[in-house]
Amino acid sequence: MTTAPHAPVPVHGAEHAANPERSYELLRLQGPVGVAEVAPGVVVNLVTDYRAALDLLQDPETWTKDTRSWLPQVPENSPIRLLVQWRPSLLFADGETHAHLRRVITDSFGLLDPHDVRVLTFRYADTLLQDFADTGTVDLVSQYAQQLPLMVFNALFGMADEYGPQLVRALAAMMDTDPGTQAEGAASFSAYLETLYRTKATQRGHDLTSWFIDHPNGLSQEEAVNQVLITLGAGNEPTANLIANTCVRMLSDDRYFGTLTTGSLPVQHAIDDALWNDSPLANYSFHFPKKDITFHGTHYPAGSPFMVSYAAANTCPHAGVPSDGYRSGTRAHLAFAAGPHACPGRDLALLIATAAIERLLSYLPDIQLDVPVDQLTYQDGAVHRTLTALPARFTALTPDANGATPWSRAPSDPSADASSPSKAGSPQT
Repeated sequence: MTTAPHAPVPVHGAEHAANPERSYELLRLQGPVGVAEVAPGVVVNLVTDYRAALDLLQDPETWTKDTRSWLPQVPENSPIRLLVQWRPSLLFADGETHAHLRRVITDSFGLLDPHDVRVLTFRYADTLLQDFADTGTVDLVSQYAQQLPLMVFNALFGMADEYGPQLVRALAAMMDTDPGTQAEGAASFSAYLETLYRTKATQRGHDLTSWFIDHPNGLSQEEAVNQVLITLGAGNEPTANLIANTCVRMLSDDRYFGTLTTGSLPVQHAIDDALWNDSPLANYSFHFPKKDITFHGTHYPAGSPFMVSYAAANTCPHAGVPSDGYRSGTRAHLAFAAGPHACPGRDLALLIATAAIERLLSYLPDIQLDVPVDQLTYQDGAVHRTLTALPARFTALTPDANGATPWSRAPSDPSADASSPSKAGSPQT
């Protein structure tokens, strides 16, 4: 059947940032798919129902990920433009092209040794902690969560530590809602990618970039660079948000508070809780029907823009999963999407987030929020669920303190370093 048009529900702006569940409730009143405004003047069909989301994500025959036919409807200065701009990467590819590009990433990720990635995360966590552990206060967003994943990714892609700050600044600017700041970030990011590719094309190493270049699937320079771009762009912000959103739970929820040194509720419980109830990537996964379709009772013409709300689907009352707010230990959530386009970096993101939080709490076991949890605020974009700040306080450490400190405790494997995160020498087909 065809229903009357609905007024778009904004899923951006201050009101949505303050109470996204209210937006999703309004969208659910329209049915499994609601009409949403994801940026000023940009309207899409937003899937909020868990079952409908799976039906879309697991049906590549009906849907395409190619955004090019729709892009003319997105203003050049729209804050969402960079996130939907078509590129020759697996994010916007279908069928054999998608499988060809995805294999490069999954094979290369498979060469990473989880132990070495964990050691890398500890090392960069120690570096960041050295900057604030002696102060007694910290913003866990800007001083920790937003920087740490990029420092790890910078090393995994084979770049020296000195390039990490450039990458942090560039990606932060690209995620800004101001188009001018976004453009500056994009230019800086492009310069980083150019330097990265030129360096690795000249001198290979045991790193993701070299494995992308040398993979038997034979990527062109443009394809290789865009796989790096999409890995960094899609991997960093959600991982940073996952670290921050998990810290909120660890420091505010009675089920975790006071157990940080005992380990009776492990970090993984809080991570699962955050993935279910505060998805770090709230709304994304652009799809377009290849022909006119009827989807969950409503007719849509070919090319209609669809997004999936991972946040709304996870909290959908009809998801068919426990609704007690404590669904730890299950991977049924959609925080990493599902189907052939499910995030290939899921295990890497979880590994980095877990190590980051464990390292923080091992040094600062009495850390606590410095503001009431209901005073925390979030950025107003439609795609990411990003805290503006996460102020915390703790007993300050000093470099000469007894016991383990960021200045004294070495990584568990001193032989591991940023230039050798691998467990093998080249990708396999």
